[in-house]
Amino acid sequence: MKKKEVPQDKSQLQKANIKDMVYAVDENGNYVTELSTGWEPKTIALDNAMKEIEERVEDARQRVLNNETSPIEYYMELHKMDLPILASYVGLWQWKVKRHFKPSVFKKLSTKILQKYADVFEIGIDELQHIKNS
Repeated sequence: MKKKEVPQDKSQLQKANIKDMVYAVDENGNYVTELSTGWEPKTIALDNAMKEIEERVEDARQRVLNNETSPIEYYMELHKMDLPILASYVGLWQWKVKRHFKPSVFKKLSTKILQKYADVFEIGIDELQHIKNS
């Protein structure tokens, strides 16, 4: 693709003021890098991925409010983490973190463990224990 043909479609990247670096051909036929705000296929894929993440966050929030899981799972989804990543950040085994998803176990966690999670999510312990209802 020629440098002047690099797509600049509207996308989630543009809203975040982020640009992709792509390769293009300049007037002399040399490969050069050019910044792009996105192109339609990538925009569609990115929008679909963001929608799926938002749905997973909302599902986790509802399950916390219904006392089916702990706020740890909600904040994990909110911060776009998975179980292995969260476990590595808090320095615990994955099975232990998954066990902390149980509301009955979560309520018994020590301040030290709660602080580990709060630090990872960059929130206070009180905010970790009580998610917003709206």
